[in-house]
Amino acid sequence: MNWKAVAAAAAMAGMALGSVTAAEGTHDSRVALMKKIGGSAGALAGIAKGEKPYDAETVKTALTTIAATAKVFPDQFKPGTETGDEAVSPKLWENMDDFKARAAKLSADAETALAQLPADAAAVGATMNTLGANCAGCHKAYRLSK
Repeated sequence: MNWKAVAAAAAMAGMALGSVTAAEGTHDSRVALMKKIGGSAGALAGIAKGEKPYDAETVKTALTTIAATAKVFPDQFKPGTETGDEAVSPKLWENMDDFKARAAKLSADAETALAQLPADAAAVGATMNTLGANCAGCHKAYRLSK
């Protein structure tokens, strides 16, 4: 048994099931959720690039985390959190319906991939292309440059 893969899957499951410790609707809660998605994307990318062996449980956990996190992410943009030290692009507030639709598409695409579970590194790579396009489109539209 590959204990590293089991440990990685368990850690990601914990991330998926764990609650956000920051107050809901704050910059910190948004960052925590993005880190969940980023960690899951990183696990999938490692498999897709051949840096990590294919492991179905790791893929399932990562896709489950992305799907669940993308569903709740828009809820973290509460009225009154659009200004401050960690401001969000005004475009997001002006186009909240589009932002929510983009998050829903990411979640739906992750759920579709989960239902058709990628069976090897190449299939994980194709899934990453789809999910990555969702992420890139949203970041291009709404992420502030640092």
